[in-house]
Amino acid sequence: MIRKNPRGDLPQVHPDAFVDPTAIVCGLVVIEENVFIGPYAVIRADELDENGNIEPIIIKAHSNIQDGVVIHSKSGAKVTIGEHTSIAHRAIVHGPCEISDKVFVGFNSVLFNCKLNSGCVVRYNAVVDGCELPANFYVPSTQRIGADTDLAQFPQVSADASSFSEDVALTNNALVKGYKNIQNEF
Repeated sequence: MIRKNPRGDLPQVHPDAFVDPTAIVCGLVVIEENVFIGPYAVIRADELDENGNIEPIIIKAHSNIQDGVVIHSKSGAKVTIGEHTSIAHRAIVHGPCEISDKVFVGFNSVLFNCKLNSGCVVRYNAVVDGCELPANFYVPSTQRIGADTDLAQFPQVSADASSFSEDVALTNNALVKGYKNIQNEF
């Protein structure tokens, strides 16, 4: 469902993107070309800051937001999801948040008030809160990474993890075309 927020902002969805009919996209949201928004995802840009302003939630080209993902922002802060990025099932991305290109965020992970540079991999059930991760940083499953975390103790993304991330992105890009072809059938 595509709908306005209380201020009247309507999402902008590129014609070559696919938004599942069960997903909710609300407010000042920009979805670029060849993006896949999966079933029951919720993307809401509706909270205002103290001056009545709001920054957009932007999902850049060739990215995928999978089933049950929630993307929202506190007090109208900006959220950006880079190109060729995968946000896996039931993850939460809560702004302010900047996720660069070719990032993978695993199942049930939570991101808040953070920046992930290009090529990062966050595995399932992890939390990244209040910090910036350098390019190609690897967050193991169930880890909590915060402002006080010694990042030197974690490895760079392995070739296998990078390959997996690329495969997920390509698979979901193919789904965009497939679902666009049959969207009038359901």
